[in-house]
Parts: sequence; C-alpha cells; structure tokens
Amino acid sequence: MDRLSSSTVLPDAFQGARDDISMQLEIIWAQIKAPLIIPLLRISVVLCLIMSLMLFIERVYMGIVIVLIKLFGRKPEKRYKWEAIKDDVELGNSAYPMVLVQIPMYNEREVYQLSIGAACGLSWPSDRIIIQVLDDSTDPSIKDLVELECQRWASKGINIKYEIRDNRNGYKAGALKEGMKRSYVKQCDYVAIFDADFQPEPNFLWRTIPFLNHNPQLALVQARWKFVNSDECLMTRIQEMSLDYHFTVEQEVGSSTYAFFGFNGTAGVWRIAALNEAGGWKDRTTVEDMDLAVRASLKGWKFLYLGGVQVKNELPSTLKAYRYQQHRWSCGPANLFRKMVLEIIRNKKVSLWKKLHVIYSFFFIRKIVAHINTFVFYCIVLPATVVVPEVAVPKWGAVYIPSLITLLNAVGTPRSLHLLVFWILFENVMSLHRMKATIIGLLETNRANEWIVTEKLGDALKAKAGMKAPRKPRFRIGERLHLLELAVGAYLLFVGWYDVFFGKNHFFLFLFIQAAAFFIVGFGYVGTFVPNS
Repeated sequence: MDRLSSSTVLPDAFQGARDDISMQLEIIWAQIKAPLIIPLLRISVVLCLIMSLMLFIERVYMGIVIVLIKLFGRKPEKRYKWEAIKDDVELGNSAYPMVLVQIPMYNEREVYQLSIGAACGLSWPSDRIIIQVLDDSTDPSIKDLVELECQRWASKGINIKYEIRDNRNGYKAGALKEGMKRSYVKQCDYVAIFDADFQPEPNFLWRTIPFLNHNPQLALVQARWKFVNSDECLMTRIQEMSLDYHFTVEQEVGSSTYAFFGFNGTAGVWRIAALNEAGGWKDRTTVEDMDLAVRASLKGWKFLYLGGVQVKNELPSTLKAYRYQQHRWSCGPANLFRKMVLEIIRNKKVSLWKKLHVIYSFFFIRKIVAHINTFVFYCIVLPATVVVPEVAVPKWGAVYIPSLITLLNAVGTPRSLHLLVFWILFENVMSLHRMKATIIGLLETNRANEWIVTEKLGDALKAKAGMKAPRKPRFRIGERLHLLELAVGAYLLFVGWYDVFFGKNHFFLFLFIQAAAFFIVGFGYVGTFVPNS
C-alpha cells in the first residue's frame, strides 16, 4: 500500500501550521503584544512602583522612629509608671491582683508538659493565681495525658483547672471565650495567655503586671517571642529574621507612637475589664487576637510592648505546618480589614491620626500591599519585562528600593546577615502563598475561616532520630507537590533562558536562582523532615 501523504490526513491549514508553528506563534504574539501586553505591563509596572514606594516610606519611617527611641531612651519605665507590688501587712496577699493564666491547646502531645509546667512555675502568690488549661483535644489519649498532668500539679498545691468542652466551635477564640465564662474568673483582674509551646520565665508576671496595675489606661502588655529552635534548619533561621523584625521594629514602633499594635495571641497579659468592654473574644476571623486588639483600641485603650521580656516558644519547622500558619496569618488580617474598615472610619473615640495609622499602615501596607507587591512585582512583572523589552523598569525601582527594604528588614537579626540572599529567595516564594491567602481573606471565599493548628514537634524529632529509619518512601507524589510554586518556577526558568539568548542585562542570574527556590519549595524539599514512626 502506498504511504498516505500528510495532506491526505491533515487539511491544508493544519499542514501549514504544523510546518511553521513558530512563525504562527510569532504572528499571534506580534498582534497582541503592542495593543494589549505592553499597555497592561506598563500599568502593572507603575502600580508596582507605587506600592514599592509606599512600602519603602513605611520602612524608612519605622526605622527613623526606632533610631529616635534608642537616642532618647524611651524605655517603657519612662513612658509608664512602674513600681514593684509591695507586701501589705494588713491586706496580706489580697494586695496582689488576681491573675488568670489561660493555656489553650489542641492535641499537643509533644509540648503540653512544657507549657503547663512553665505556667505552674510562675512566681506569684499561690492564692492569687489560677492556671486554666483549655483542652480542645480530639484524641482521647492526649486528653487523658493532659488531665493527668493537671492533676499532678494540683497535688502539689497549684490552683489549676482543667476545662474541656463538647465541641470546637470558634476554635481558639471559642475556647478562650468559654474559659472566661467560668465563675471563678469573675474574681480575676488580669488574664495572661500562653499557647501550648510557650514557656514563660518564673518572673514574667512580676515584670508585666505592675504596668497594668499602675496605669489604668493600659489594656495589654505584650512580651517578645524567643525561639528555642531557630537553628534547627534554614527555614527556621529565615522565620527568625522575619519575626525579629516584627517584634524589634513593628511592635516597638506601634507601642511607642500610637500605643497600638496587633496582639500576638500569646505571651501577653490583658486587663479583663478592657477585654470585656471590647466585646470579648470573637471567632469571625482566624486572627481573633488582632480582632480583639483593634476593638479594644477603638474603645480608647492603650497597649504596651515589652521587648525586654522574652518568652520561649517553638517555630514551625516543617513546610506543611509553616504554610498552614502563614495562610492563617495572611488571610485573617485581610478578612478582618474587610469586616472592620468602616467601623474604624466611623469611630469617634480615637484620633484621626490613629485611625489612619490602623487603616493605612497597620492593615493596608503591612497586611495587603506587602504580600501582593512582593509576588506580583518581583516574580511576575519584573521577569515579564525581559520578554517585553519595550517596557522598562527604572533602576531605583528594580534594584535600589528592594535592596534598601531588605537591609532595613535585616536589622532585627544581625547574626543572620549572611543569610540575606536565602531570606529574599524564600520570602519571594512564600509571597505567592501569602498573596493567595490575602485575596481569599479579602473576598471571603471558602477557605477564609480555615483554622489548622500549627504542628509543634517539641522533642519529637530528637526521639524519632534515634529510632530505626522506616522503610517507607521519603517522597510521595501528591503529599509534597505544590503546583502553583512549580508553575511559577517554570515561568521564571523560561524567562531566564529567554534572557540568556535574547537579553542584554544578565537578569537570568537572578531568574535561575529564584526559579530553583520555587522548585525546591514546590517539591517540598525545605524545612525539617519528620520520619513516620
């Protein structure tokens, strides 16, 4: 049989397209490039440059405030009255305020003993403190362990209460709200809150309560976090850099200028009267702590950040746990902004400047613009200008401002300056996840109220390291693949090769490295790997 000619099988139009498909694509690209791609890209560049300037001005402003705080020595003891609470012969221990310590937990097998032990070890008159363990665990064996631990401390004379409920409505906010309803809470003046992996020093209350006791305008005293596992892996070192900036700069600036900042949800002490006046705990978002702080601030209450008081805690060291945490921390604030922006504008108790600070600086710049601009500008728009050279990005926007912002971010952790490149690459990758969560929060889609407790490893990793390695495969398709990160990595790789063959500015050096970072995260090869037992 004679071989069929290709024209017999394919129509002429398809035959031409097959023979010269590259020419066809070039024609299509040329037709849409000038009227559509170039104008859209130019608009994107302008918008991104505006957002970059907004971020830069915000960082410079906070940097100037921090320098002034250091120069003029504006320590908390100078801004607010602080005196140690003294013994009173006549009043006895009743001279000391009654303190409630809440520890919300959920299936915290690895760390429950640490947090309960640290709370029970707090130095304070024993008849003026109540430890309240709010256990939402769904694993019966863990609930039994936590209850036994509470009974063990109770047998030593500690006033500790083990509280459970028959549902998890409202998650952490629901547990805290339920705990505040107990009859014995009515006698308490202040409530200290510690997540299950937090370990306060014994003198924590002696250093924080006097500020609340002597300054009736203060609602909250927030301590700084100290990370016990920051050296566990590169991912925890990078997290330390970001969070150290948050505490060293953002919280300090908010406390020193407007007496407002976001409550970190743990390692803080609230005046119960202020908490109640603000409406108590609400579960309408995944950032119940920030929600309470904003509402209390709108009532006129002030907050104080104590950078010198540090509470040990654990950073998420697995990529899975970190992604869940970052989704909650990015989605929640955006969703809260959507719900409260009009309420903030209409409020008449606080000054116009404070409202501008909360809306523009606290919410819009730090919680929305920062996430969107980091990904869109550095991972999409800038690389796109390689393929569309007609659109130019000024050097100050592409190089100088990002470099200065990065250096300003690094001031919180001087010991990690040599990791700046890794920090940039990883933050760019995570900006995709954060931007997606921010949009989910703003649009209030299905995952807006997703709450997954951040997994804590405690000593689990050390224990498993000594065990015989399992024979299960280390990598399972579907468990660790993150398709969006892989897609962006492929895009950057393509643009990088395009720049190698057609570009003139050697931008491919950054593109290849950033693409590799997206691929590494996309395939799940970052953070600590915990073998299955």
